[in-house]
Amino acid sequence: MAGRRRASGARMVVTLCLLLVSLVGCGGRSATDGTQAEVQRLLDRRAEAILDRDQAAFLRTGARDWFGNLRAVPLADWSYRLTTLRRTGDTATAEAELRYRVQGYDRAPVSAGRTLSLRQDASGGWYIEAERPAKGSAEQLWDQGRVGLARGEHSLVLGVGQSAAQLRSYAELADDAVPAVSQAWGTDWPRHIVVLVPDSLADMAGLLGSPESAYRGIAAVTTGETGAPASAPADRIIVNPDAYGVLGGSGRQVVLTHETTHVATRVHTTAATPLWLSEGYADWVGYLGSGRSPSQVAPELGRVVSEGRPPQTLPSDADFGFTGDSGRLARAYESGWMACRMIAERWGEVRLVEFYRAVGAHERRAGAVEDALKDVLGTSLEDFTARWQQYLSAQLG
Repeated sequence: MAGRRRASGARMVVTLCLLLVSLVGCGGRSATDGTQAEVQRLLDRRAEAILDRDQAAFLRTGARDWFGNLRAVPLADWSYRLTTLRRTGDTATAEAELRYRVQGYDRAPVSAGRTLSLRQDASGGWYIEAERPAKGSAEQLWDQGRVGLARGEHSLVLGVGQSAAQLRSYAELADDAVPAVSQAWGTDWPRHIVVLVPDSLADMAGLLGSPESAYRGIAAVTTGETGAPASAPADRIIVNPDAYGVLGGSGRQVVLTHETTHVATRVHTTAATPLWLSEGYADWVGYLGSGRSPSQVAPELGRVVSEGRPPQTLPSDADFGFTGDSGRLARAYESGWMACRMIAERWGEVRLVEFYRAVGAHERRAGAVEDALKDVLGTSLEDFTARWQQYLSAQLG
């Protein structure tokens, strides 16, 4: 009986090996390892062709896709890391992490998820039929069309569906924004920006990986990891051409200076920073030197103040949500701007910057504003709020 048990066990092991050999083999090596290695080499060749601007080499990896769209973009690095491979016969789907750097602007790689459709040819080699953004990942500008470029002294503007003159106009505005922000905030930031100008609101939403309803009426947004070190990839200012296009020259400058302020302050903007401060400060810098009065900049807030319904508290983060209530959103921005304007007038512009940095340096949101008000401005939240309400009445009542 003991011998029979041993024989039965041996047959079971052999049977399991036969069943699993196509997946893992008795030696423990996955049969897909060879395919994965081959696909990774294919992706490496594709990356090399892109960096070398070698269209013939790119075509040897598969379909043309967007190779020509990318031609104007100055690249320092481009690489793929295969993360998942699903094979069905002579076809496969690969998921990969794309990492790239724009020459002179990105200190670290930007990452993007990509999905690649693969097919095996008659000789057994693999080629790429298509490459697209992975599910849940944002589009890249070159996914949307041929990219045009304009260089400024402090800026790089990349656009799709824009004329050379239009791109140059963005670069001129950016070149005015950067020194204006440095004068207000200081020079401890890279002092150059990347501006992306897609062809439409829908394309802007694609670059952000969000529905277009979230950005309707928003002239521009800045992407970037708040609180990240200075060595993080460069932020991107992404323009909504529909909303931006209806602004006058002064309004366009305010918007671009506002967004540039977000780039400059990003390292000091953390989870402890309330939106009334980050957006209010960006607006304060944006409107500096514009000559516009509080009643011109804050009409929605002025309306409720004149009606005897002034806000009782500083706006919450939820007040800045794109919920479709444009009046509420406008009042939130205007309230933050008025609070920062009051600090600059009452305590001075240097103290405003110190206050911003002190809030961002706090370990958590709770107590961040209160501690900074006490340590930097020598006041309490209750006193500050009361002063702000009085300021609103004096400026807008």
